Amino acid sequence: MSSHREAPEISQDPVADSTDVYAFVSPDRPGMVTLIANYIPLQEPAGGPNFYEFGDDVLYDINIDNTGDGRPDIIYQFRFTTRTRNEDTFLYNTGPITSLRSGNWNRRQFYTVTRIQHGKAQVLGSGLACPPCNIGPLSTPNYKALAAEAIHTLGDIKVFAGQRAEGFYVDLGSIFDLADLRPFQTLHDQYGFHAFSKNAPGANGTNRLNVHSIAIQVPNWQLTRTRNPSADDPRAVIGVWTSACRQKVRLWDADNGRNVDSGPFRQVSRLGNPLVNEVLIPLGKKDRWNTLAPAEDKYFAEYFAHPGLAGLLPVLYPGVFPKLAGLVKSGQPRADLEAILLTGIPHGIIPGFQNSMGSTLADMLRLNTAIPPAHSPHILGLIGGDAAGFPNGRRVFDDVVTIELRAIAGVTYPLINKSYQPDGAAGLITDGLTPSSVSNGYQHSFPYLGTPYGGYYNPS
Repeated sequence: MSSHREAPEISQDPVADSTDVYAFVSPDRPGMVTLIANYIPLQEPAGGPNFYEFGDDVLYDINIDNTGDGRPDIIYQFRFTTRTRNEDTFLYNTGPITSLRSGNWNRRQFYTVTRIQHGKAQVLGSGLACPPCNIGPLSTPNYKALAAEAIHTLGDIKVFAGQRAEGFYVDLGSIFDLADLRPFQTLHDQYGFHAFSKNAPGANGTNRLNVHSIAIQVPNWQLTRTRNPSADDPRAVIGVWTSACRQKVRLWDADNGRNVDSGPFRQVSRLGNPLVNEVLIPLGKKDRWNTLAPAEDKYFAEYFAHPGLAGLLPVLYPGVFPKLAGLVKSGQPRADLEAILLTGIPHGIIPGFQNSMGSTLADMLRLNTAIPPAHSPHILGLIGGDAAGFPNGRRVFDDVVTIELRAIAGVTYPLINKSYQPDGAAGLITDGLTPSSVSNGYQHSFPYLGTPYGGYYNPS
């Protein structure tokens, strides 16, 4: 998945697990950039009696680099506080929750959002209410209205923090079964596994599950180094990643039955481009990668230049990727993947497009804020001819799994070696899913991810 359970340590700490990050020019408000950070992966909607919530002990950051050094120039920081009205009941709610002020809602969360720039902190809003989780028709009878009430306007800025439907679609069952992609099963049949099932459609392993989203919509000019740069100006580009931090020391207070945290905050999770820590970084380095800033990604550059999956595909699909096999055998570094994921794509590679801020190797979503939203978006983003999509930022519906599979298989290598002709299968490889694989779909306006699935209609 994009970053769900992607490293051994963070898989044990879902409240701090950055699962997805999105950055795009808002299609309904083109002068605004929307940033979304998701946490707490794979939520079963019927998650009571202790429904999912953000961690009061976690520091959640959305980081923006607008100078190209892989370090944050602007941080939007979110801190949460949980309040329980009645500690003598086991119930999350004692009746229908019809508004964010409902007395029936027993366990509520509020948050403060702070903008930090050049070391100076400005509180943008505090005491902002999250919506409840979507429990069911008796407890949350008009959930869309509750969620809309939790969209807060802070001057030019909108913010939302709460449960959403998981919008990232991926065939987990096939990808992590030795990349046994269901649409490609006839090409992966040397062991005779699939005599019973040929070319099956993909199965969305995240469908009908929820996440917790932190979303903020900000005017473009508040993120870039200069107002209104043109699309060919590197100053129009921002680098975005999300992170979560915990205090350095945690002790269990057995007398009071709670954890006690102390010391400085330390990063335990981060995410820029999807699938990087999950698929490119080796198992022994994943936890370390989670603790570092993107500026330190030069230490991991070899795994982008020589991705392990590129070497595995010709082995797993014998005879299907001969040109990729030759490329891997040659030892040539994958400068195309380094550009896409670590530096951004400079001028001259793709006519009329760039999203690079310089040569610093740093895993960030790079968004050219001067490129307007597409009138007819293509889920394959840039390789589908849509410059407003991944890897120019990332929209909620972009098919990042197919895009990255095809890139690793060699589709993007001609960007830096025009004589290279990728295997025919490289342009077809996919896990067989599309946005229609997401049952609750997406919204056309902020916060864009769909209404979370309710527990009554989606029992675990």
